[in-house]
Amino acid sequence: MISYDKLWITMKTKEISQYSLIKDYHFSAGQLSRLRKNAFVSTHTIDMLCNILDCNVEDIMTFTKDISDV
Repeated sequence: MISYDKLWITMKTKEISQYSLIKDYHFSAGQLSRLRKNAFVSTHTIDMLCNILDCNVEDIMTFTKDISDV
């Protein structure tokens, strides 16, 4: 399972709000909704976030093995 909990921490650290992502960086509100729900997003979205936040992938998402996948 992919979790985007680190994204919100990184955004706070970098002082970039969800509103700023939408208004200043033309980031999709729909993509933000998907991220809040830990839903699937494209690598393009991840790439955009890394560029905007000037961070690495590890700073916005984590992988945890789902026990049901075993």
